Order: sequence, then C-alpha cells, then structure tokens
Amino acid sequence: MSKEKHHRDWILRRCCGSIAACILTLFVVVGFIVLVIYLALHPSKPSFYLQDVQLRSIDLSDPSLSLDLQVTIASRNPNDRVGVYYKTLDAFTTYRDEPVTVPVSMPSIYQGHKDVSVWSPVMSGDAVPVAQYVADAMKQDIAAGYVLLHVKVEGRVKWKVGSWVSGGYNLFVTCPALLATSGSPFAGGAFAASTASGVGVPAGVNTTVSLKFTHPADCTVDV
Repeated sequence: MSKEKHHRDWILRRCCGSIAACILTLFVVVGFIVLVIYLALHPSKPSFYLQDVQLRSIDLSDPSLSLDLQVTIASRNPNDRVGVYYKTLDAFTTYRDEPVTVPVSMPSIYQGHKDVSVWSPVMSGDAVPVAQYVADAMKQDIAAGYVLLHVKVEGRVKWKVGSWVSGGYNLFVTCPALLATSGSPFAGGAFAASTASGVGVPAGVNTTVSLKFTHPADCTVDV
C-alpha cells in the first residue's frame, strides 16, 4: 500500500514538474514574442535635419509664386536593434501652410542601426497659384529682410527586427528653413528673390534682394 502511494506521489511530482516546466517555457516564449513586437511597434522614430538650402530664385507675380531650390536633408536611425525601410518619400516646400513647389520623389532606402542617410532633392514650382494674403505676406517678409519656408517630407516607413518586417506607417517631417537678407543678423548662403510689386515700391517695378539660408535646423518627425 505504501509502495503504491509512494509511486502515485512520484508520478504527481513528475507531472507537476513537467507542467511547471511547460508554463515556464511558455512564459519565456511569450515574453520573447512580446519583446519583439514591442521593439517592432515602438521603436524610436528617426531624426531628420535640414542641412542646407540652395535657393536659386523666388519670383512673386500676383497672384502666383515661382520657386526654385535644392535642399539637403539628413536622417539618422537612433535604434540599436531596429532598422528602417523608407518605402516612399515625397518632398515639397510650403509657405504659410500653402504648398509652393511640386512634390518630388526621393529614393527609397533601408537604414540600418545608427545609420545616417542624406538626400538632396531639387524642388520647384512654376507660377503656383497662392491666396492673396499669402502673396501679401511674402512681400512683407521680403521687405522685412527674411522669409520662413518649411521643407516637408511625407512617406511610408517599415520597421525591421531581425528577419521580421512590420507593416507600413505614415511618416511626416517638417523642417523650418529661415532665409534672410545679407544685412540681416539671421543671414548665412545666397539666392535672389524678386517681386513684381514690392512693399513700398511702385507697382510694375521689379525689386531684387539677396536672401541666404541662415543655419541648419532640426525637423519635427511624426510616425
């Protein structure tokens, strides 16, 4: 009788040990999966920087605006274990929240851990219609000696952890580009701006001022 009880206790201990081992293994596997999902779905977003703006011209002829520029934008992946696929990227320029250049596509790339990538898109807008208040604001800014543009990038990104790749996420980047006249305390790389009717200048008389990109700027990034 005692032998049978001892045998049942031994079987019970073995079963409990096996169940405990299975539960522990399950917790480890689930924890690993949760960690992978966390890293994949909650990585640090990439950092973007506007390094340079080479503006060739701004031509304001009511009620339209022509703009020609080349920008240099850098991006850094701050993650140690998560790569970034930039699947689609479109860059354009705005003034007072209105687009003043046509969107241009930038090359799709994969960005590894801690890697830095650089793009130099050329953007232009030929006789882009703008609201009257935007044209008036541009005249006033040029007369004051500075113009604040925003370079924007929109696209889709995916995160890569090991061999696993996430679904796509929307990317929105906004970079301030402050331009100033050579005599302004803001000033820094030159281009010309002309208005068909400058502030304080008789209508029909063209005025040209030299504007310069002031300094590199951090960009805001939303994913």
